[in-house]
Amino acid sequence: MVGAVADGDGSGVRLVETVIHGHRMAYRVAGDPTLPVLLLVHGLTSSSATWEPVVAALGERAHVIAPDLVGHGASDKPRGDYSLGAFAAGIRDLLEKLGHTSATVVGHSLGGGVALQFAYQFPDYTERLGLVSSGGLGREVSWILRAATLPGAEFVLPLVAHRRIAEVGARAASLLSWTPVRLSPSVLEAARGYASLADLPARAAFVYTVRSVIEPGGQRVHAGDRLYLGTGRPTLIVWGALDSIIPVSHAYATHQAIPGSQLEVFEQARHFPHQDEPERFARVLLDFLSSTEPAVGDRTRLRELLARGPSTDENPRIVDV
Repeated sequence: MVGAVADGDGSGVRLVETVIHGHRMAYRVAGDPTLPVLLLVHGLTSSSATWEPVVAALGERAHVIAPDLVGHGASDKPRGDYSLGAFAAGIRDLLEKLGHTSATVVGHSLGGGVALQFAYQFPDYTERLGLVSSGGLGREVSWILRAATLPGAEFVLPLVAHRRIAEVGARAASLLSWTPVRLSPSVLEAARGYASLADLPARAAFVYTVRSVIEPGGQRVHAGDRLYLGTGRPTLIVWGALDSIIPVSHAYATHQAIPGSQLEVFEQARHFPHQDEPERFARVLLDFLSSTEPAVGDRTRLRELLARGPSTDENPRIVDV
């Protein structure tokens, strides 16, 4: 069953839900279905609501689909597989159920890791790739996320993410709105994600997810050795220069590793550039869509890339067995 749940602001953005593999999945949708599909994937503790500042503008020139990943937002939060591969398969199944065979896939933070995994698992579905303050591109990550992987963290989270504490934080933010002090949208968005952990199922899903990609020493999943497979696929990298969750150095390294990729560093943005500078973000993404041609699945080219590998060394290394 697919049905509209909300369209209260008159922007044409609808919150919709469907059922996949017996689990309810919510997603926001905007734009004419005949336009090219733009799939937006949110980050850890977040939901499709993170794209609210940009989704209406993007919907003027693309058919936007922004799912709540399983375990997040209004989607179901079952016990199950919260790996990048499972998330990637889930959004592939959503595209298929909605009748779409390919899309430009843009992911933020954890969603960037999902987008990278999606492009790796389903290259024929991936027309273009967008990485926004993306996970999976280096070891470094905030100590807060690393701490969540420590043994016993699941017993501490109910204390630090208690609903009453979240309500106190919300009231404090409201009071600050009456003063000259202004919290950045990135800070407010991170606080909204933190508040979501007051819900037990969301908290459990968070623990499952964070431990699948991060360990106490840092990110444990790194796409660096496979980025060369994206050669020829249009790739956009957007990062906030002030990001304290995942450093902007990952953006520069990834740009260098993917020939032909485009890099946009938002000098005044933090971890959520689409929140901190929404007009610029929408403009950059729409320009990327209009100035590039969608990649076409080519298994011959894939075999050539695999045979060559990430190194420029044309001589294969022989290993005795």
